[in-house]
Amino acid sequence: MTLEQLRVFAKVVEAGSFTAAADVLGMQASNVSRMLAQLEAELGVSLLERTTRKQSVTEAGRAVFERATGVLAAIEDTVHVTQNIQAAPQGLLRVTCGVEFGMDAVGAWVRAYLAQHAQVNVEAEYSSRELDLVHEGFDLAVRAGPLRESRLAARRLGCFEYALYATPAYLQLHGTPREPDEISQHAVVVFTGAAVRQLWTLHNASDQSTVKVQGQPRLRVNSGAEVLDGVLAGLGIGQLPGFIARRYEEAGQLTRVLAPWRPPSVEVYAVYPSNRYLTPKVRRFVDLASEQFPS
Repeated sequence: MTLEQLRVFAKVVEAGSFTAAADVLGMQASNVSRMLAQLEAELGVSLLERTTRKQSVTEAGRAVFERATGVLAAIEDTVHVTQNIQAAPQGLLRVTCGVEFGMDAVGAWVRAYLAQHAQVNVEAEYSSRELDLVHEGFDLAVRAGPLRESRLAARRLGCFEYALYATPAYLQLHGTPREPDEISQHAVVVFTGAAVRQLWTLHNASDQSTVKVQGQPRLRVNSGAEVLDGVLAGLGIGQLPGFIARRYEEAGQLTRVLAPWRPPSVEVYAVYPSNRYLTPKVRRFVDLASEQFPS
């Protein structure tokens, strides 16, 4: 038994004849008759009593008709709901990310997303803790760095390019390093994260070389914003993402040092519980984040 057979049978009952049903369905009457015969054969009952003058619905036919119309109506309703959802994201979108990246970029994405989609509300939680999306009820997270093994689906949004920066005043007072090993003679502002990182790894893309350097930590902090503030205060050289440092460089407050040497880049991903039934509200946000990812 197929949905098409049920649809044809229901239309025959509603239209009152094979010919009328065929006209409505845009089919040949012979095909309508054949599909109805197949349905009766599969069910093992007669659905219609046919005479030369009229046709009438049997008791079994009435039972099948009532259920068929319910099934067909549910399918039609499902199609309409799906089309509406696909046409415009709606409902509550719950998103989480780290505090600093939320303030630097994700907050702007949320505001742009809300401006574009009037039927969506957003709940954004910026947390230093990596939240459990499934158990804590989040639609997606924006995460930087290597992804842990999990059943979450992920889409790469972009990558942060880092570089070394200091204030012009610091460099005027202490000199500008020309080679990586000269970092050891300078004060540095260090992002510690979970542990103190004594060594910096620097890459030179032009000759594919890598070095490890160690400065004299003047300030160790576990906040990227505090690294920026420390460098701006002239405390030493620090690693900063280019999209943040650029505005200060253009204003003359920071100077990049040791180009083209740079720290490793950091990949950023949107992760979500599943990509099999990715809802429009999530898909549109991920698309927007990818488009607006800072370069």
